Amino acid sequence: MAAEGGVQAVRRAIGILDCFGGGDASLSLSDLSRRMELSTSTTHRLARTLSGAGFLEQEARTGHYRLGPSVTELGQLSFHRRGLHRIAPELAELARVTSATVDLAVRNDRHAVILAGGSLNPDSGAGLRRPLHSTALGKVLLAWAPEGRADVRALGPLPALTGRTIVDHEELRAELRRVREAGYALNDEESHDGIRTIAVPVLDRADHVRYALAVRSTPRVMSEARIGWFVAHGRACARALEVLLLPPSERRPRVAD
Repeated sequence: MAAEGGVQAVRRAIGILDCFGGGDASLSLSDLSRRMELSTSTTHRLARTLSGAGFLEQEARTGHYRLGPSVTELGQLSFHRRGLHRIAPELAELARVTSATVDLAVRNDRHAVILAGGSLNPDSGAGLRRPLHSTALGKVLLAWAPEGRADVRALGPLPALTGRTIVDHEELRAELRRVREAGYALNDEESHDGIRTIAVPVLDRADHVRYALAVRSTPRVMSEARIGWFVAHGRACARALEVLLLPPSERRPRVAD
């Protein structure tokens, strides 16, 4: 029973931190309590514990909570240990050549989390997390997922974001087969009207996806006739990212020209 209580406490603490993932810079105790569906006293104990460890900090003027320096420290460590500090020139060059928005994402449960790229809003954090089923990034992360992580049923209900969103699990499976065969994913106004995106995988030696690289524009710019051109540039960038982000022992063998 004690072990179960410990697991519950950890899950609740993680839930408190996750409340800040929607772009809110700070939240009141009542905000946290309501979102966590916990009593104010329980939420206060969790927030106080997290504050003591530096994962939250309390604003002196309002009493609201915000993410603390320990989160920043761990985020910076993860960012640099992944090698993400080295990829900005590659993403910038791809964005320049294509005149499009370029993003790099990794999977976190049912979402694609953007780690670097032009669609992030540094002020609000908006755009950080995207659904897997309705994005080119997500389709790539599912299509080349290791065994056991590609079960689309595990995603739960697939909400419709536009009239083009895939909302049927069997249809999504068929789409992922097409993605594997084509070597890239297409999001044709499935997340937002007027937005078309292609994405390609950054693969390891086992042909498992480590990251997804997306190039986003409009259907007028990314026309049917030019999709192949965008895909070719995305693939070239993805190969460069394999070298920058993966250890030599985990990279795919280079193919001679």
